[in-house]
Amino acid sequence: MAQLQGEAAGYYNNPPQSGYQPQPAQGMKSGYAPPTYGQDFHMPQDNKQSFEQTFKVQKPKLNDLWAGILLILVFLGFVAVSGLTIHSYSTHHSFSGGGIYSGANDFSLNTNTLILFVFVLILAFFVSLAYFMAARAFTKQFIWITGILNCGLALATAIYYLYRKQWGAGIVFLIFAVFAILCFISWIPRIPFSVVMLQTCMDVAKRHRGVFITSLLGGIVSIAFAAWFSVTLVAIYVAYEPGNAGSSANPACSRSGSCSTAKVIGLVVFITFAGYWITEWIKNTIHTTVAGVYGSWYFCAGKPGGMPSGSTRGAFKRATTYSFGSIAFGSLIVAIINMLRQACSIAQQQSAQDGNIIGSIMFCCLGCIIGLLDWAVTLFNRYAFSHIALYGKPYIPAAKDTWKMMKDRGIDVLINDCLTGPVLTMGSLFVAYLCALLSYLYLEFTKPAYNDGRTFTPVIMAFAFLIGLQVCHIFLTPIASGIDTLFVAMSWDPEVLVKEHPDLYANLVRVYPHIQNAIHA
Repeated sequence: MAQLQGEAAGYYNNPPQSGYQPQPAQGMKSGYAPPTYGQDFHMPQDNKQSFEQTFKVQKPKLNDLWAGILLILVFLGFVAVSGLTIHSYSTHHSFSGGGIYSGANDFSLNTNTLILFVFVLILAFFVSLAYFMAARAFTKQFIWITGILNCGLALATAIYYLYRKQWGAGIVFLIFAVFAILCFISWIPRIPFSVVMLQTCMDVAKRHRGVFITSLLGGIVSIAFAAWFSVTLVAIYVAYEPGNAGSSANPACSRSGSCSTAKVIGLVVFITFAGYWITEWIKNTIHTTVAGVYGSWYFCAGKPGGMPSGSTRGAFKRATTYSFGSIAFGSLIVAIINMLRQACSIAQQQSAQDGNIIGSIMFCCLGCIIGLLDWAVTLFNRYAFSHIALYGKPYIPAAKDTWKMMKDRGIDVLINDCLTGPVLTMGSLFVAYLCALLSYLYLEFTKPAYNDGRTFTPVIMAFAFLIGLQVCHIFLTPIASGIDTLFVAMSWDPEVLVKEHPDLYANLVRVYPHIQNAIHA
């Protein structure tokens, strides 16, 4: 350790000249290094550079414009569908009821379902906010708390389903519980390294309030969109579900004459895809904004001029202008994968509802495979967006450059051994499980007429799960963004870690000696 501290001190006491560029890893092609992140770091304190000056974009342009235009068109389509169906819902509001038990609609989602989604949104918001605050207040214990809660809830859910004689769902959740317990046990040796990374990010966030403000605003926006999505989902059924003959016929169909189950399915698929894409874009925009703050801290906090002014504002401006299309592109890929996983989830729950254990397990396995694909793409995206935040490259070049640099440095090994990403995912799953369980209990206790025989239970539980998952993901994005950005920054210029953050480097070596190989690769 003494030798290590001497080495760190030696680096720190002999800083590089201003305007130096990040050094490419061995074997990298010439010209691979990213643009210079600042022309003169030794600016006087009263003459700070802005974020745009420090992280200049070479040849500024709107990257991946086609994806940005497509996202806008999909959003406008969502607005159109929402406007038409909500108008129909408001016109026939009395038929769908004004409360939990009122209304004559006994064939499709109605006001009863809308009230359920309100409860789900409230639960998702407050539990996600509490979880984020727990990460801030109990950073050291955060990983342990998450693992225990996730394992306990999965096991409790399995026991409850088995008690209710829902054998298919009970067996599936029991498999999840066993898998979660085994994963958590295998993670225990890697917890100290993850705690150091998490503490570093939370310390930076506490000094730069923009991180917490971004998280709160992102959570509010996600709740608002989830509420809009929930109302639109219910309104589609009210407007276009054919209904039954006689007194329970859908009055909306008698006016439009264009009701059909196929139309309902088509519109639900469209708004689900749009919902995934829009929420992914919200999450990744927050990620890119926060990445600008952490990148500024890593490269500039140790300089005489300090961090550039307006880091949060500058990164957000870049994310919504030059990088808007790139963020939309990466979000589109994840949205498509999530749509497939959602379909598997509904099919698995429907099979469990019908008592088809083999079918339920098959769909569960398929969902796991799609989940692994989602994990790989999301991992790829996170580091690409961190690079985009600082250097404004198009999506595909940024993803290729960043991942190649990480592998050549050996940083990918550190990423695999850092548990923060999986832990935050487990936290989001915890909230999603709570929301799905709330929806199940609500339907069981209120017993709406449209759900006779639990016809809509799998669909409603799947959407409640989706709402909880996406809301919590957005709340926790700033935490994950900090760690992702540190890994990207360490890949581009690892010497900055040794020279300008010697305490962090010493702590990392203490809990994870392998980092020396990556730093000096």
